[in-house]
Amino acid sequence: MALEGLLSVLNPGCFAVLFIGVVIGIIFGSIPGLTSTMGVALCLPLTFSMSPLNGISMLVALYVGGTSGGLISAILLKIPGTPSSVATTFDGGPMADRGEGGKALGIGILYSFLGTILSIVALIFIAPSLAKIALKFGPYEYFAICLFALTMIGAMVGDSLLKGLMSGVAGLTFSLFGIASIGGAERFTFGLQDLENGFQQLPVMIGLFAVAEILNVAVTGVKSNEQKIMNYKIKGFGISLKEFKEQFVNFIRSALIGIGIGILPGIGGATSNIVAYSVAKQQSKYPEKFGTGVIDGVIATETSNNSSIGGALIPLLTLGIPGDTVTAMILGGLTLHGITPGPLLFKNSGPLVYGIFAAFLIATIMMLVVEFGGIRLFIKVLEVPKYILLPAVLVLCIVGTYGTNHNMFDVWTSLLFGVIGFFMAKHKFPQAPMILGFVLGKVVEENLIRGLMYSNNNFFAFFQSPIAAAFILFTVGMVIWTGYKQVVASRKCNVGTQK
Repeated sequence: MALEGLLSVLNPGCFAVLFIGVVIGIIFGSIPGLTSTMGVALCLPLTFSMSPLNGISMLVALYVGGTSGGLISAILLKIPGTPSSVATTFDGGPMADRGEGGKALGIGILYSFLGTILSIVALIFIAPSLAKIALKFGPYEYFAICLFALTMIGAMVGDSLLKGLMSGVAGLTFSLFGIASIGGAERFTFGLQDLENGFQQLPVMIGLFAVAEILNVAVTGVKSNEQKIMNYKIKGFGISLKEFKEQFVNFIRSALIGIGIGILPGIGGATSNIVAYSVAKQQSKYPEKFGTGVIDGVIATETSNNSSIGGALIPLLTLGIPGDTVTAMILGGLTLHGITPGPLLFKNSGPLVYGIFAAFLIATIMMLVVEFGGIRLFIKVLEVPKYILLPAVLVLCIVGTYGTNHNMFDVWTSLLFGVIGFFMAKHKFPQAPMILGFVLGKVVEENLIRGLMYSNNNFFAFFQSPIAAAFILFTVGMVIWTGYKQVVASRKCNVGTQK
């Protein structure tokens, strides 16, 4: 079946479909506001007239290209093209600022490729086993895992623990706006009908990063040393063999985080890239350099968000449960072609499944070739004067934000959070804790309520699950450890000041 599936994609028609899907995905991923979800949604009708294999292959290629494409604007403009590339801006942007935009792009592209390859291996060889484990996860486990992920805020607080925690709490608070999904209570709607659905993730991301950056440039003006950015040099992918060996543990750890989070429905790459970045910072020998332009951060984020692709496809193909919004679209494509994903899919449609795996692999290779070949073209973006480039980016952000739900309220949301992000940057409040709190806040709340409903409001029932109990204990330990490190750092600072 595996050989038959591989041979089924080795034809010019399938290659053309894959190439088109990858290119369109990269374009949608690299333009702020136009996500891979939108790309898959717009191209889904095009697959109606295709064969099932070609149609699904095109959607998978869009997914691969869209997820990786977000690194281009994240590095060159400090504006994430997709929510999956938010943390790439933290170190990719500073690298571009000091003339290493080509190196940052090369490393990001290489590890996007490697992360995806590792997730393909997981998808092919351990998909059924991983899916069965994920199927056992209930509200107790989801609550504990997301609560543990929230402790990553401690690694992103920057110089001030208070400002970092305030930023994280603000993100949690904003995630609670609107009608509660469980119980239907209205919260912080202020009588506005548009607020009943709360704030959507994409407009918030675009506001905090894209609009805030544009406002910052508008206020401060274009720096005189901007031309330095164009004088870049890159050899190969921009990473030496020594650096590659040094980053191997970071790569494997980030890939496992991406695959693991990708398997869990409803979380996805938007969370995995921030969590992987936070873990890389915590485990680093030089955490103080993160955010100043180190390759560790780019490697962690781009490995994790791309490895979450294969992770999200595991529950989709083996259980029929989409891992994120893009795989929900792909599930629709499978259904339209009369394919029912689930445990019997591998038995009843083996050649098709292995054909999808082969298409996934070929699309990943095409993504590497297209993006690496386009590095010198991408870097030309930095030659465009900012007074021309940023207004065009703002227009694209507004169009992309509106195009997602065709709702003007999303546009106003992005502008509101742009102002919030601008003042946060001005007063040195870190944005990363706010993003993590916003993304995970609703998931934590919903699973806490469901767990309490199952246990008749007995919180100690959460500890009856070994997985949940372990992650809650990890959470407590992480909070204590973070507090201890902050106290030690504060004392060292005070001693140094006295001397």
